[in-house]
Amino acid sequence: MTQPTTEPVTERARIALASRGLTKTFHSTDPPTRVIDGVDLSVASGEFLVVMGASGSGKSTLLYTISGMDRPTEGSVLLEGRDLTSLDDREMSRVRLTRMGFVFQQAHFLANLNIGDNILLPALQAAPKDKKGAIARVDALLERFGIAHVRRHGITQVSGGQLQRASICRALVCEPSLLFADEPTGSLNSSMTLEVMDALTDVHREGTTLVMVTHDPGCAARADRVVYLRDGSLVDSREMGAWRPERASEREDDLIAWLRGLGF
Repeated sequence: MTQPTTEPVTERARIALASRGLTKTFHSTDPPTRVIDGVDLSVASGEFLVVMGASGSGKSTLLYTISGMDRPTEGSVLLEGRDLTSLDDREMSRVRLTRMGFVFQQAHFLANLNIGDNILLPALQAAPKDKKGAIARVDALLERFGIAHVRRHGITQVSGGQLQRASICRALVCEPSLLFADEPTGSLNSSMTLEVMDALTDVHREGTTLVMVTHDPGCAARADRVVYLRDGSLVDSREMGAWRPERASEREDDLIAWLRGLGF
């Protein structure tokens, strides 16, 4: 097996996010369970990185730990050189709110707010005095992702694809440089999956760094680079090159062959 390549495609590129010796152990089990085992990973600014692996390999735990949603047991996480593991909870919350965006498998919207207000909420939390600017950003995002017509709809009055596009709007409303996505198409049918992946691809093309966990090779084939996690360790990676829609099937077939070789 080839040695895992954890460094980004262009070595001279500015590093947006890096983990060093990252370990996560859950002590609530007997014996304790080490879910992430000494992961070294670098993500270049503007890169689209996908993390894959079998169920239980630690993909989501890795994403939560490198994004500061959870604390590592050992090791460090650097955001543009700043050690996130040294921040207290309040400081880390502020970084997540203003520097990062998150898209999950489930939208986690507030049922008592309409689509537009759910998107607006984090912007008001980040900058309470800039309501006018926040509303303008919400309006622009809704137009950009083709869901302006559902702005005042409740969260149960829209399709799954529309709800996930709204989740992307919410993730981008504070203008983060780094977007995390955890199985963003896991609950969607094929046409809705295409909608959401087209939206994420557009976000990446505009320069946003994107780190995504997925089990779907069709989604992963859009990445610049795919890394493979097994039992909490990075065991291999594959450079994908720039995404071109006309090569979608070929890229997916190549990726599937690589994944099969890894036992996926």
